[in-house]
Amino acid sequence: MYERVGGTPWFAALAQRFYERVATDPVLRPMYPADPAGLAAARDHLCGFLVQYWGGPADYSAARGHPRLRMRHGHLTIGAGARDAWYRHMAAAVAEGGLCEEDEAEMLAYFDLAATHLINQG
Repeated sequence: MYERVGGTPWFAALAQRFYERVATDPVLRPMYPADPAGLAAARDHLCGFLVQYWGGPADYSAARGHPRLRMRHGHLTIGAGARDAWYRHMAAAVAEGGLCEEDEAEMLAYFDLAATHLINQG
């Protein structure tokens, strides 16, 4: 997938589109530090993780260790509403990425499962 979408620039743009939505979301925005740098760091971490997950360089693990998504998000209260908001924004960001139908479906299936996996409340 990494090669098919054009590498790191595509994932950087995806993370940017996603976090532009998060910045104004009433459910998700409070989960991040008030300082805008907190969103920028989260955006960069997401990009690095996605690059690695989808077949690019393993720079994320080299810098931050094993992804351990559930552990890294364990300090947050994530219920169905937060999960749905996260997925809605990610699905919109993916849809704007100009992928072929099969690649878009594969990504959305992954993000659907990942978002559900992070629910830790209710």
